[in-house]
Amino acid sequence: MLSLLLRNLLFTILQPGVVVGLLPYLILREGMQRIVIRELSNVQLISVFLFAAGLILMLYCIYLFARVGKGTLSPADRTKHLVDRGIYRYSRNPMYVGVMAMLMAEAMFFGHGPLWIYVALVFIAFNIFIVAIEEPRLEKDFGEVYKAYCKKVRRWL
Repeated sequence: MLSLLLRNLLFTILQPGVVVGLLPYLILREGMQRIVIRELSNVQLISVFLFAAGLILMLYCIYLFARVGKGTLSPADRTKHLVDRGIYRYSRNPMYVGVMAMLMAEAMFFGHGPLWIYVALVFIAFNIFIVAIEEPRLEKDFGEVYKAYCKKVRRWL
């Protein structure tokens, strides 16, 4: 179990950590320096809650991948069992929803146009990856169980 926890930590840093942390930082580097400690606007306050909700959702999904799926979020260390419990009863991709919520929250908080473009590009990339790579692999790995799951649960919300 410790090995699985460490692998999940590593892949969380490598995958969502880069998408939500490093790349937005590189896009915003100069814009972040302009932010002076001041009272937050209503939009910024909402974005803080949206970011927190996305983070909690993503961490909950990682927990389910480890606990139920006996694997990690990485395609290189995939789950052994289909995760169809918890939030996965309502969305086939809640981890991506959590990451998108965090990215949108960052774009809202900083109000930075290039970051909004990045958010849109990440969403497009997620869709292409899910449809072209992830769903066919899950169908191959879990067969009819996955097909039945897809009929019951929507891809996003």
